[in-house]
Amino acid sequence: MSAAHAARRMFGLTEPICLATYLADEPNEELAALGHRTYWDGYFASRAAPLGRVPAEVVHAAFYSFADGEAARHIPSAWATVPPEESFAAWRRGSVAALRRILGAELSGSPGVTRAADLLTTAATSAPTEGRVMYAGMRTLEVPGGPLTRLWQSATTLREHRGDGHVTALLAERVGSTEAHLLSALDMGIHPPETFGRVHHLPAARLADVMSGLRRRGLVDDDGRLTDAGRDVKARVEALTDELAAPPYAALSDAELDELVAELEPLSAVMSAAWSQ
Repeated sequence: MSAAHAARRMFGLTEPICLATYLADEPNEELAALGHRTYWDGYFASRAAPLGRVPAEVVHAAFYSFADGEAARHIPSAWATVPPEESFAAWRRGSVAALRRILGAELSGSPGVTRAADLLTTAATSAPTEGRVMYAGMRTLEVPGGPLTRLWQSATTLREHRGDGHVTALLAERVGSTEAHLLSALDMGIHPPETFGRVHHLPAARLADVMSGLRRRGLVDDDGRLTDAGRDVKARVEALTDELAAPPYAALSDAELDELVAELEPLSAVMSAAWSQ
């Protein structure tokens, strides 16, 4: 398979594992026990932690997908009483606990998890970090010893690597953060796109302004639906994202990549089933 296709395949297999961090209860419970008041306090405090105590402006730039001012509502205040490294440790601990619960004792402790963790770690620690801010932050962390924890951290590191490349692809197409969410919503069949969960909380005037900009560029029509030009932009963003996500997997031989796919498939299937319930 091509490098870009391999990257897309690996994203499909690892994303259900990474989603434990965002959809399961355990990470939120761990973060709340530390004193974080809201989901978003814990999210920003934990995900940004590998960057160190950077200003909100840096977090906003690195995350890219949040509207102006959203990072500043949580950074640096979320670190005022809980150090970044403690937030990240709790986030990881809760995520791994969720994986263990959903996968079950037999599967989460299986040789397949250990082998998948080993291969994912090879990939996650092998790519260049230049231009990859979030990935570089994750690379500064010590590789965990436990197989399930190593699986989660390597999958998350690769997710951040892909995310950095996605930002590059969006910038190349001059697609802003809120624009990206609206285009994605339309691509998923959500209409009106302003109801999409990642943007519905934004001021109506802000969303109307962004939609007007997309209309002026010919990416959405008067009914607020994707045009052919909009679909082309979305396709180019995704294709470039896949291409830029490929470098970590060059560290694996074709046989190792096939083995990794085989080991991840049952794990991913169980996790995907959990999120579809």
